[in-house]
Amino acid sequence: MQFRRYGIYYTPRPGPLAEFGAAWLGWDLATGKTVAHPSIEGLPCAVSDITATPRKYGLHGTIKPPFFLADGTNATGLSEAFATLCTTLAPITLDALALSRIGSFVALTIDGDQSPLADLAGKAVRDLDAFRAPASEAELARRRKSNLTTRQDALLAQWGYPYVMEEFRFHITLSGRLGKRAEAVIAALAPHVTPLLPKPFVVDSLTLVGEDEAGVFHEIHRHTLSG
Repeated sequence: MQFRRYGIYYTPRPGPLAEFGAAWLGWDLATGKTVAHPSIEGLPCAVSDITATPRKYGLHGTIKPPFFLADGTNATGLSEAFATLCTTLAPITLDALALSRIGSFVALTIDGDQSPLADLAGKAVRDLDAFRAPASEAELARRRKSNLTTRQDALLAQWGYPYVMEEFRFHITLSGRLGKRAEAVIAALAPHVTPLLPKPFVVDSLTLVGEDEAGVFHEIHRHTLSG
């Protein structure tokens, strides 16, 4: 399969959380297949509407944001560099994941200190940056509509994304913008999701993903962190 963009994600290993997340979003990026949504009582609207925006990305936490390949690079070289990177990174143990509201979104976030994961993500952003084509003027302009801080704008110019390095905040997105409905979604989801959340939360692998021509993401390679 040909891909237009690539990224580095954290994705849960196969198991109950990965299975529920794929069903909730309606897309399993590991298998490249659509999945039937679960039946959950108490939601303010249909699961398909709640998850329409994040569906194409699959269940994930972004480590290196999606990028186009730079001139002179190719997918094989990226895959090899990613595999090498994973041999230099040690697994990370964090306190837990929690079901949270971020603005008007619902997501899984780190409960506790996330700085070790932020450091890992920063290394991935730096070490694989040679494979990233510079952001286009249209992309820069679109990002700048989000009222970026001066530092976020500088990160955008340097790394193609404003929420990296010290601005990195790990999250696994579960919804689009919900406004006041976010709390109702959290209340309905909690009995299903909370028992599946790991304590501690161990990040022991990363996943190289690719975006197809339809804008949908697929797992390419998962590598264990062995540094």
